[in-house]
Amino acid sequence: MPEQTHADPATAPIGQAGAVVAGRRSRALLPLLAALGPGVMVMLADTDAGSVIPAAQSGARYGYRLALWQLVLIPILYLVQEMTVRLGLATGKGHGALIRETFGARWAWLSAGTLFVACIGALITEFAGVAGVGTLYGIPRAVSIGVVAALLAWLVLGGRYRRVERIGIAIGSLELLFIPAALLAHPHLPAIASGLAHPWISEQSYVLLLAANVGAVIMPWMVFYQQAAVIDRTGTRRLPRSLRAARIDTMVGAVVTQVVMLAVLVAAAATIGRSHPGASLSTVGEIAHALTPALGARLAEILFGMGMLGAAMIAALVVSLAGAWGVAEVLGWRHSLSDRPRQAAGFYTLGLLGVLGGAVLVVLAPSLVALSVDVEIMNALLLPVVLGLLLLLERRALPPAWQMRGPRRAITYLLSALVIGLGLYVAAVTVVGTVR
Repeated sequence: MPEQTHADPATAPIGQAGAVVAGRRSRALLPLLAALGPGVMVMLADTDAGSVIPAAQSGARYGYRLALWQLVLIPILYLVQEMTVRLGLATGKGHGALIRETFGARWAWLSAGTLFVACIGALITEFAGVAGVGTLYGIPRAVSIGVVAALLAWLVLGGRYRRVERIGIAIGSLELLFIPAALLAHPHLPAIASGLAHPWISEQSYVLLLAANVGAVIMPWMVFYQQAAVIDRTGTRRLPRSLRAARIDTMVGAVVTQVVMLAVLVAAAATIGRSHPGASLSTVGEIAHALTPALGARLAEILFGMGMLGAAMIAALVVSLAGAWGVAEVLGWRHSLSDRPRQAAGFYTLGLLGVLGGAVLVVLAPSLVALSVDVEIMNALLLPVVLGLLLLLERRALPPAWQMRGPRRAITYLLSALVIGLGLYVAAVTVVGTVR
């Protein structure tokens, strides 16, 4: 007599019922886990070393007043990066190649130039963050940067997209340590509710911090990376279900990255914001030291140090690959992680130069760490070019069935204009303050 399987939990024995329910939940999660990829990776990279410090400053200076804006950024991130998904899947071309085909070589080289400048600035920031974590643990700058650079170089040269993606997301997941840091800081729930309900203060310093958080949310390398990565991931199987999976991936990434940013803000607001509001927070060490009374020295170093390390490493990896993809696309070189280094020598050389170049710059010229403000200004100035070309491509390069329409197009244009405006505001205020 065949063995009874009890497919229905209601008719299964108690022990088997739990196993059936768990099995069904696992099977339900499989499509979600399978969908995670370029979107999650690029969004984790967006929460980089240069983004964590403004979030901590926001909490230290204004408590929970800026918390709501971290949530508002979720749809902005999604709408902008989702355009890159549609462009990649519908055309099978990377961002640089599509600009060259649609607008000509001059615009392609302009886009590659903005990408190159943004990548150099980002790599300096990321390796400076790695050096800061090393200093926190008493590791010499050259050693910490050298070890991380060697690991990333090995990962890039090893090729195979899936391998790079899995290891990259695993490294970036260290950012999730910011969440227990926020919980262990014992935030005051009524204070959080009050901050969410009253998110505005008419002060120039508040507006500047808000603009810094919003204006830095979209980087040129994010656009280039996700459009190229979604092509590498799907290969020739660019079907409607690929678009659905990529949209899920992008939305999950947007939510995760902003939850991490919110956790940094909450941790700082619950500790520094109560004891030393307005404290200077420009390095990993300063943040960890300020959290010590609430978390303890060792726990503060582990949670914030390792979280920052994961953020800096995945950002350095994504930035290096984005730069290699973008320039190789404009030059017409082979540019797939599915190719071996001998088959796409130029592409892999560019990726390797990005990793090693950023590391060498920070090791040989420590004063470059002070360029973080200049990097922020530069990214803000590049936003009109990056988002402008992206929106134009969405209208000109996509088949009509893949284009935005009606309210969605209007909302996307409005939010893009908001991001550009706030980014330029940061640049203008910072330049004026420097001149004075």
